[in-house]
Amino acid sequence: MEVMQDEYVRTEVGLVPGDWQVRPIRDLLTFIGGSQPDRSYFRSDEKEGYIRLVQIRDYKGDKYITFIPSHLARRFCEVDDIMIGRYGPPIFQILRGIKGAYNVALIKAVPSSIVTKEFCWYVLNQESLFNFVEKLSQRSSGQTGVDLNELRNYNIPFPPTIEEQTAIATALSDADALITALEKLIAKKRAIKQGVMQKLLQPKAGWFDRKVKDIGEIVTGSTPPTLKSEYWNGSVPWVTPTDITDMKDISDSERKITGIGLKVSRKLPANTLLVTCIASIGKNAVLRKEGACNQQINAVIPNNENHVDFLYYLIEANKQYLLGKAGITATLMISKKDFSEIKFSVPSLTEQARIADILNEIETEIVVLEKKLSKQRQLKQGMMQNLLTGKIRLV
Repeated sequence: MEVMQDEYVRTEVGLVPGDWQVRPIRDLLTFIGGSQPDRSYFRSDEKEGYIRLVQIRDYKGDKYITFIPSHLARRFCEVDDIMIGRYGPPIFQILRGIKGAYNVALIKAVPSSIVTKEFCWYVLNQESLFNFVEKLSQRSSGQTGVDLNELRNYNIPFPPTIEEQTAIATALSDADALITALEKLIAKKRAIKQGVMQKLLQPKAGWFDRKVKDIGEIVTGSTPPTLKSEYWNGSVPWVTPTDITDMKDISDSERKITGIGLKVSRKLPANTLLVTCIASIGKNAVLRKEGACNQQINAVIPNNENHVDFLYYLIEANKQYLLGKAGITATLMISKKDFSEIKFSVPSLTEQARIADILNEIETEIVVLEKKLSKQRQLKQGMMQNLLTGKIRLV
């Protein structure tokens, strides 16, 4: 149920329900640091008498896992324990699902008797706490990391009953489960798309070898003078590689230019293919409205014999091929000249459109799911803000 306004009291962390408590994190959690054996004891394969040494690297999915002799392991964690990654970037990582001895880059957060472990998991994952730790790190010098003394003194509002803590954690856990299910479904859809794409784009009888320069006009992006204020902060997209994600269509950008800025740029019409050719080779998207791009992108304006959506999927399926064409320099790069000479096998325009339609249908399903996932993440953030401050009560 929702608490009436007159039942709130003002505290150092804002308004909270009158029956809640406000205490520093040190009253809720004990932090236990890890240990670091000498590197001469490390090995990459598990043998009898050895135990996994858990590191931040392991949690990120790195295939290289180290082991140490069991008698050297001083600190252990189980899969349901709450672990804090102490050093950055990122500065503050809250981890679960790891098991073994842990090193000095990790800290185990052990709940006291007045709070549940699940409730503490969500307390530590609050955006406000992440922001607090980030600001502290910016003030410090040397290696960035979590200031444990300040973290221990950070005040947290919490319900005194285990029943309400459990209700809050359960509601947020249900939200997490929905988010995880959507993430898995999107990953499955992307895998299906990849398989279908590889099959449909496999060269077949009747396809033709064409150089990129024969597919359309190639335009390398440009940057309007940044000191000219009249060129910037308009409504025209000016695309850089950071604007190109794993979504096909793009009609917006982080930085925008004005109509005047567009006149001094290399203008691109709607339905232009954008391909990154410096550093992050092969990222691509379809610009769906008139705009421009920077010098790290080669744009392809398809001629009447080629379908821009088909070309997008063609580049998407051949990123490794493009990467192999990059020059051997300090920064990976494909020049406009070299890019124009790259060959692809393509079918007729009619066949291109048919293939694009099939892949677009899958892509549309992914876009719908991505939007749903984004909405669920926003809803969860709102739930955390309301439930962890007592603005909404569940018991």
